[in-house]
Formats: sequence, C-alpha cells, structure tokens
Amino acid sequence: MSVSDEMQETIKEMVDGQRGILAADESTGTITKRLNAVGVESTEENRRWYRSMLLHTPDVGRYICGVIFYEETLGQKDDNGKPLPQVAAEQGIVPGIKVDKGKDELPGGGGDMITFGLDGLAERLAGYKEQGARFAKWREVYPISDHNPTRLGLESNAEMLARYAKVCQSLGVVPIVEPETLIDGDHTMARAAEVDEQVWHEVFHALHKHGVVLEHMILKPSMVTPGKETGKASPEEVAEATLRILKRTVPAAVPSINFLSGGQTPEEATANLNALNQLKGNAPWQLSLSYGRALQEPAQHAWAGDNSQLDQAQQAFLERARLNSLAVQAKYSPSEESAA
Repeated sequence: MSVSDEMQETIKEMVDGQRGILAADESTGTITKRLNAVGVESTEENRRWYRSMLLHTPDVGRYICGVIFYEETLGQKDDNGKPLPQVAAEQGIVPGIKVDKGKDELPGGGGDMITFGLDGLAERLAGYKEQGARFAKWREVYPISDHNPTRLGLESNAEMLARYAKVCQSLGVVPIVEPETLIDGDHTMARAAEVDEQVWHEVFHALHKHGVVLEHMILKPSMVTPGKETGKASPEEVAEATLRILKRTVPAAVPSINFLSGGQTPEEATANLNALNQLKGNAPWQLSLSYGRALQEPAQHAWAGDNSQLDQAQQAFLERARLNSLAVQAKYSPSEESAA
C-alpha cells in the first residue's frame, strides 16, 4: 500500500460524521496536575491503569474514532500484557501520537512561543508507526494580547507546523495540525477572531508552500472565544464567530476540523460544538472534537484513584463521549446533561 493509500484509509476511518478524537497525550506534568486534583499520585503505574481503563470502556468505539497517545503511553500494556495501541485498535479506535517536544519563548518574538521537536522527527515517527501509530499531532501555541502574536510569531509557528506535517505525510502518517490560540487573558471576542484569522491564514499559506496534501490532514484549532478574564460567550456567538473565520481561511479540501476544548468545561465544549454543527449549513468540512480534559474530567472524578470504581468511571467517560457524538451530529440538547 502506498503512503497516500495508507493516509486515505486512516482519514476514512477517522472522518465519519459521528465520532471524535480522545486527546490522551497529556505530558507527565499536565497529567500529574489532573490526577493530583482528584487525589491520585501520578505514578507511571497509575497513569497506565487510568489510560488503559479509558480504552477498555465497553462500546467507546461507537463515539471515539481516534486516540492521541503520549510517548510513554504508546509503549504501555494493559493488565493482560496487550499493547495499548492494540487495545484501541480492537475498539475501532485509530492510535495516534503526540510528536512535538514542548514549547518555549520564541527569541525575538516579544512574548510569542515556539515548539520544538523537528530534529530526528522522521526517525521517531518511523518507530511510532511500528508501535501502531497511524496519525500524529503537533501543537503550536499563540498567546493573545494587544501585540501578540507578532508577525515573526505567526510565520515561525506556521513554518513549524508545515514542516512537521510534510514529514508525517512522507511516511504515510496523517498529521493533525494544532494551532492553539490561548484563552488566557482579557481579550475580547473580536480580538480572538482577528488573531484566529491571522493564524489560520498563515498556517495554510505555509502548508501550501511545503506541499502538504490537505485531503490527508486534520486541523485542530481553538474555537473563537473571548479571554477567560472577559467572560463567556453563548454557544451561538461562538459558533457564528468561529464559522465566519473558518470560511475565510480553511480550504474545502480539509476533511475534518477537530476542535480542542481549550479551557472550556465539558458541558461548554459540548454545547459549543453542537452549535457549530447546527449552524454549519453546507460548510465542506466535518466539525468534530479532539478533547482532553473536556472528555476525561468526569471519569477522573468518578475514579479518583479507587480501582473498584472502574465501572462508574468508564460509564462517566462513555456518557461524555456519547454526548459529544450527538454534538457532532447537531443532535445534542442540554437536557441530556441532567439525564446523564
């Protein structure tokens, strides 16, 4: 099978108008904070058991099409010695891998950030692919202020995303391209929309320049929301602003846009996704999700380190996944929350 055929098969399995992606690729530092918040020590064994528990949730493949692993998790096994990528695949869930190496300040960027990890990426991807990964994810982060992102920040981050995506496609690995505009700050909805338009335009300019095949990638952007210090926007406001900018910047060839939750509560993330799909009309892309905390938080609280709560934790995870599947289909209602 050619690399093009490999990627097309992956896209076919991950873009079905119903399911979303589980982002279980939290770094050790991030997952430690989330586990500590529910009273769980972040040992390698606890992290392994917890992520294995999510993947073993009965019928979760009805609502989840892909899972992004962290490098540690990609090599772990369940209690029976089965590799976790195989556990996912047997649920009908495509395994993927986070491949960037984290961010730091961009020199000369005036507060902008840049992500590392291009060195040796092809060799690492080849190894991940042998472990079962069929897609990858790379995140660039954009703080929003009166002067950020700068022109240097816009161009530098887009270049990194495009170079990463091209390496992925050369090996038959579908790239998820993640330009995250941060919710931190007191910026307005209008400022967020202005920045997102600049970011997405620059990203696709770079992707074109590097010859990335748009049909064989997935975009993972932020929704257009005001800064968290400014207040909340309604789902309808979020959907209208987000779709307006997407239509200006994202080519129709892109098969799926899988939004990150970016600090939203599980309920907010689901309601906003549903509003997007209710408003999308004849927009050419699938609008789905790639949520981390917004999918996992109920399960984390139900588990809280007590392995005897396995069934309750899996049920909480399955229900959150089900509600988001309804949102992908524009069939979600807030009344579903009280019934859960």
